[in-house]
Amino acid sequence: MTTTIDEVSVKVSSERLYESLMTLAEIGATEKGGNCRLALTNLDGQARDLVVGWMRDAGMSISIDQVGNIFARRPGLRNDLPPVMTGSHIDTQPTGGKFDGCFGVLAGLEVVRALNDAQVQTDAPLEVVVWTNEEGTRFVPVMMGSGAFIGKFDLQSILQSKDKDGKRVGDELKAIGYDGDEVLGQHPVGAYFEAHIEQGPILEHEQKTIGVVTGSLGLRWYDVTVTGMEMHAGPTPMDVRKDAMYAATFIMQDVVQNALDYAPHGRGTVGSATVFPSSRNVIPGQVTFTVDIRHPDATGLQAMHERFEATCQKVAKTHGVGVSIHEVSHFPPTPFDPKMVDAVRASAVANHFSCMDIVTGAGHDAVYLASVAPTGMIFIPCKDGISHNEIEDAKPEDLGAGAQVLCDAMLSQAIHQRD
Repeated sequence: MTTTIDEVSVKVSSERLYESLMTLAEIGATEKGGNCRLALTNLDGQARDLVVGWMRDAGMSISIDQVGNIFARRPGLRNDLPPVMTGSHIDTQPTGGKFDGCFGVLAGLEVVRALNDAQVQTDAPLEVVVWTNEEGTRFVPVMMGSGAFIGKFDLQSILQSKDKDGKRVGDELKAIGYDGDEVLGQHPVGAYFEAHIEQGPILEHEQKTIGVVTGSLGLRWYDVTVTGMEMHAGPTPMDVRKDAMYAATFIMQDVVQNALDYAPHGRGTVGSATVFPSSRNVIPGQVTFTVDIRHPDATGLQAMHERFEATCQKVAKTHGVGVSIHEVSHFPPTPFDPKMVDAVRASAVANHFSCMDIVTGAGHDAVYLASVAPTGMIFIPCKDGISHNEIEDAKPEDLGAGAQVLCDAMLSQAIHQRD
């Protein structure tokens, strides 16, 4: 006998969820307790097979699109309605953890298992999606599957994308058996939720169990090249030098100060730098480095961008060097749907979980999905805010709390689609 969700409460199993996460983590396990499961490798294929097997065991039907995104469907009473969807990714960084992305996928599976246990049927169908190559480590671009799904990336350019060994996405999809035939981007979405570890220290510091994610920081990425002149470090007087490294440090320091001046949500990072010719007794002639700035408000992000450009111009003039800037990415701030945010918050409160509003500073598939469907996110704490690291950790009870909030939030959208 099947009941409606008005007649019974649905409770997830934190123990079953945690056991599933630990079983998945055995594929690509590393010595330090993390995972190395790069997108479209044999290990990724094994992980997909495991998760798809669990989904089928839960009574879900499977479809796969042309970039390998996996959609697992639990039918509803009204299958003409677009599905209430949740998901994330199961590919990892080279030194990744057990929870980044995987929690979102398996929390969605746990919602379905809990509904099955309670013999509850929803009006709208529910779906759990596994997005291809979210991490962008082996293949670029980052968030490849969800970006292609919303039309951000061209299908053929994605399939032709190569890794450092010259292997193509299209060929690697075939090799692991996930070159699907569902036409890219034609899969309906009524609403989308994504559960995720925070990947930062705020929830743990504030002693909150649930982060109600209101939106994502906008970001702008740049490649910067400072060009001076390489000369002998001994005979060349200081006042006639064109030291690219010295000049570059003024820009680098202001990237950080720029973010500090836009506290508390401004972010500024120089993550990579290369010095030429990189010799002990040669004045650097060229320095190339990356810049990452972020802010939750479009006006604030634009102001940070303008200050960064002005700083580069000032350094070039003051130090007699050339400074070139190439912007490589620009994601505007993305507010999530107020109704979806409210559903997450209401679920946290109803379950008596401590919670707070928070913005995400990291990129997630939800940021892309927000352009095509009402979208919300749920954060739970991770130990010391550490992620993209083999020691990444989260408490089973927090993972269970996040899955419970996800369950209730999804159900709130499923029943609200009744006539």
